[in-house]
Amino acid sequence: MTEATIFDKILHGEIPAQIVFEDDSVLAFRDVHPQAPTHVLVIPKKKLARFSELATAPVADVAAFFSSIAKVANHLGLEKNGYRVVINNGRDAQQSVEYIHAHILGGRALSWPPG
Repeated sequence: MTEATIFDKILHGEIPAQIVFEDDSVLAFRDVHPQAPTHVLVIPKKKLARFSELATAPVADVAAFFSSIAKVANHLGLEKNGYRVVINNGRDAQQSVEYIHAHILGGRALSWPPG
């Protein structure tokens, strides 16, 4: 059994989080170190460690994850002016938690390139 991550603990209510959205597939909560006025993390309830694991995940689970990310952004009112969705995969991409998660960033104009 793998060690529980901070996201496992948030999902199971062991660590408090400012939850902004929840459905059958995902939990979304505010990042504690926001990089934009709106910075929300979206995690699937069926845990995967990395984005690369989506290649072998059931298609319905992958679709539910991405559909829910869009629902969260719409729920936050980001659709009008736009937002960025970022998913880091692995150490070189700065993935800090071994639990797949999407960052939704918005609320201001974002620059490019991102990193």
